[in-house]
Amino acid sequence: MIPFHAVPDRLEKHRLALVVIDIQERFRDLVHALPMLLKGSSRLIRAFRTLDMPILLTEHYSRGLGVTVPELRGLLDGIAPLEKITFSCDGDSSFRAALNALNRDQIVLCGIETHVCVYQTARDLMDRGKQVAVAADAVSSRYAADRDIGLQHMRRIGVQVMNVEMILFEMLREAQTADFKAIAPFLKDA
Repeated sequence: MIPFHAVPDRLEKHRLALVVIDIQERFRDLVHALPMLLKGSSRLIRAFRTLDMPILLTEHYSRGLGVTVPELRGLLDGIAPLEKITFSCDGDSSFRAALNALNRDQIVLCGIETHVCVYQTARDLMDRGKQVAVAADAVSSRYAADRDIGLQHMRRIGVQVMNVEMILFEMLREAQTADFKAIAPFLKDA
C-alpha cells in the first residue's frame, strides 16, 4: 500500500527549477502528441527564461538519438545540454551536480518518455527529498497508453501531476505582479 502523502507545498518561484528531458530529434516521428509536448514545453521554457529561473536540459545518448529539437533549442540558447546514458536524469553525476548547485527543492519536469526517463527522474528526485511536479501537457511517450500509465504511476507515488497553466498560476499567485505581466503572453498562448 502506498503511504498517505501530506498536501505538498505550493510551488514558489524562488524554490523552482525546470528540467527539460530528452526532447530529441530521433523521437520526432515516434512520440504521441508531439505538438502538445512541444507547445507545453515551450510555454514552460519561455516563462522560466523570462522570470530568470533555472533550467536544466538533458539529452539521452545524443550521438544515437540526435540533439534537442530545433523548436526548443532556440528557446534554450545558452543552456548547455547535459549528456546522459542513464534513464533517470538523477542517475547521472553531472546532472546531480548541476541540480545541487541550483539549491532548488521544487522541480518541474517536462519531456520524454513519460513512463521511462520522466518517471524514473521523478522517482529519484523524490527519493532525495525534492518536491516534483510534472507538466502533463508537456510530456509524452511513443504510445498514449505508456504516457497515461506513466502519469498514473507518478500520481500514485506522490508526484504532482499538473498542467503548464496550473504550474505557472500557482507559482505566480496573483495577477497584478510584474512577473504575471511578464509571462501573460505565454498564458494566453493556448
